[in-house]
Amino acid sequence: MDERGLLDLIIARLPGLAYPERILLCESFNRERDLIQSSAGAIEQIISRTLKAPWNPALFRTQAERDAKTARLRRIGWVSWASPAYPPLLREIYDPPPVLFFRGTLPDPEKRLVAIVGTRRPSPQAAAQAYDIARDLGRQGVSVISGLALGIDAMASRGNLEGGVPTFVVLGSGVDEVYPSANRLLAKRILDNGGALLSEYPPGAGARKWTFPARNRLISALAWGILVVEAPERSGALITAEQSLDQGKDLWVASTGAEAAAYAVQGKHALYDRRGTAKLAEDGAGIIGSAGDILREWNWKIEGGEAAFSTADGELRDVPAECGGGKALAAGLARFLGIDL
Repeated sequence: MDERGLLDLIIARLPGLAYPERILLCESFNRERDLIQSSAGAIEQIISRTLKAPWNPALFRTQAERDAKTARLRRIGWVSWASPAYPPLLREIYDPPPVLFFRGTLPDPEKRLVAIVGTRRPSPQAAAQAYDIARDLGRQGVSVISGLALGIDAMASRGNLEGGVPTFVVLGSGVDEVYPSANRLLAKRILDNGGALLSEYPPGAGARKWTFPARNRLISALAWGILVVEAPERSGALITAEQSLDQGKDLWVASTGAEAAAYAVQGKHALYDRRGTAKLAEDGAGIIGSAGDILREWNWKIEGGEAAFSTADGELRDVPAECGGGKALAAGLARFLGIDL
């Protein structure tokens, strides 16, 4: 371990600090010992305010030591703000994490990622389009990053894997606490195919309601562009969209989600609610029908011409064995959503 020792893990554990304040401490100290020996007053002088939580560096070091030990035992890597390996796009946002934990291989900073996000309860057409676009991006050498949630996120990850490239996910929990548990097999496939699970939360941290909005800023930060496939008005996907605009990223809506905000109602539950994505389209987000639309915007050299891309026709194609074939997957989604196709 270098002179920084556990410094960055300690900073990540300090309570009551905003992200920019943590980064300020990362920049202000080069050795673990210097932070541990600092007084509360010295820390307050650096962050220009009074600390609200008790200053107990011995306790914080013990927590960081436990994080480091757990990471070693569970084969979890971590990269700090001070490291050259820290993803450069994360450095550009206002609120980067001081430490990023990961299992697998970090994304290549020289390659572009597309974030694909959306509702956990998609229409079969939206699920198919997420899968097809992610798969076709993969066939052109473009990886996808998402949140491993049920629905659109998981379909995008599966499609990208089918496209033959590493795919990446950011979790709202520690990378050893895959949530939802239904996607643990998918997480394993991601690791087996050269991708990564990423998180700002330490090993053993469980998912909480507030961790998902925080997670979304990392998804948009690591991507060059964000595609929202289908989402209702109140959706974590729309939080990702808002953060992408703040970060100056390309923002698109899939053609299925851009349709007028008509949705079917069954009992008390709204199905196929596209009001969120329809509003994004009305506000000027680009409308994407295929992976080719994204790559043409980037002036990407496309292999195979237009025939390389699927269009949104509602069919579910080339689905991995774990999901079943096209009609089988459509039927499975319908059962999950409680829909009569």
